[in-house]
Amino acid sequence: MATSSSATENSRIRRRSGEGSNRWSDRYLSAKSDVFSCSESMQREIEEEEALKWAALQKLPTYDRLRRAVLSRIVTEGSVQYEEVDVRKLGLADRQQIIERVLRVAEEDNERLLLKLRDRIDKVGIDLPKIEVRFEHLNINTDVYVGSRALPTLLNFTLNYIQGFLSFLHLLPSRKYNLTILHDVSGIIKPSRLTLLLGPPGSGKTTLLLALAGKLDSNLTVSGKVSYNGHELKEFVPQRTAAYISQHDLQLGEMTVRETLDFCGRCQGVGSRYEMLMELLRREREAGIKPDPDIDMFMKATAVEGAETSLVTDYILKILALDICADIMVGNEMRRGISGGQKKRLTTGEMLVGPAKALFMDEISTGLDSSTTFQIVKCLRQSVHVMDGTMLISLLQPAPETFELFDDIILLSEGQIVYQGPRELVKDFFEYMGFKCPERKSMADFLQEVRPFHVQIFRQIIIPFSCTLWRGMHQLCTEVH
Repeated sequence: MATSSSATENSRIRRRSGEGSNRWSDRYLSAKSDVFSCSESMQREIEEEEALKWAALQKLPTYDRLRRAVLSRIVTEGSVQYEEVDVRKLGLADRQQIIERVLRVAEEDNERLLLKLRDRIDKVGIDLPKIEVRFEHLNINTDVYVGSRALPTLLNFTLNYIQGFLSFLHLLPSRKYNLTILHDVSGIIKPSRLTLLLGPPGSGKTTLLLALAGKLDSNLTVSGKVSYNGHELKEFVPQRTAAYISQHDLQLGEMTVRETLDFCGRCQGVGSRYEMLMELLRREREAGIKPDPDIDMFMKATAVEGAETSLVTDYILKILALDICADIMVGNEMRRGISGGQKKRLTTGEMLVGPAKALFMDEISTGLDSSTTFQIVKCLRQSVHVMDGTMLISLLQPAPETFELFDDIILLSEGQIVYQGPRELVKDFFEYMGFKCPERKSMADFLQEVRPFHVQIFRQIIIPFSCTLWRGMHQLCTEVH
């Protein structure tokens, strides 16, 4: 009897515990459903608030719509608040929040951001401008003193001044030596393709870049033609279209990195970005297209001029990995500042903040490690391919992985072009010409050693001799048979 009563008591306890657990599970499920219903309703309210802000923004005049955008801010307890702001008055925290949202990791998100920008432009049928740079039979010469007369001494300066004046009056023949920097070079820089300019020191790379950018010294003797989309340099102002990035770092040491880029951006302006954005907004309004709020904010903040600082500065700081030293003085010989590699990246960023569509970069990898150079060239390649840019970059000894990023190669040596064409065909071309790259040597280092007279000798002597020898052997075999 005692055993049966204890069993009955245990069954009652299990029944009560089961009922209690069922009640707790019911409460948990009901609470969980309440949480999901609250989150869904909160999400619905956020979307409705965004739609109302966007509808109010669309009713503004075109002038105001170009300068105002919807900014989402994260307030207390993780809730999102939408606010209509003036893009010219964005604070540092707001700009950093926008950059963090669209460009969290520069190596991975830059191409995604550019594709979103291009997709928005293509949706309304706007064609981005393309620039094709051609140079035909370009010859550049100069007169220089050689030997000890070229030294910058007081005696040489006095003698050179007197002899130059007498030579100008045709009373004394010139004692200068005529130096040929570029000799009858012709080529084409295509848009949407990243071109690498290779050559040993003294081959004329800097002179070619300056000639294409329209910034040659007036003392040089130039013949030939340089054209942009068929228009010669004298028909327009090339400085508004093209930008040359020097291999020398020239900055004010008392300014910070951010201030330097802001100043360069204000000096260069926004170019045609403002007019393009105005047409973009007009077509989107007619088609009833609602763009992504972050992309809309980014494009408006980078297209409106007149502000002391721009979102373009924060974008360039991010992709060039200069955000860690943005508020540090550049420095000079008398003041400590950023490192040499950071100065080189700052020199590159000074032209990237501008609206130039054709960029000519001279030795941008000096002082940089191979990994940093690879990341910078990769971002530039994405910009060229997605936004149809025109870019010619001069590098002295690029790493193999950096060399693979380029589409076209121009090999310059002793003032002459040895090769110009696709990167994929350069190895087969030189193997056909009789120059085979060793197995453990990078292609870029091998190309630096090729000289024009090597190729000329092969064309003029080896190939004809081989053809003559082959014809003689063929004739001999025919006679024997």
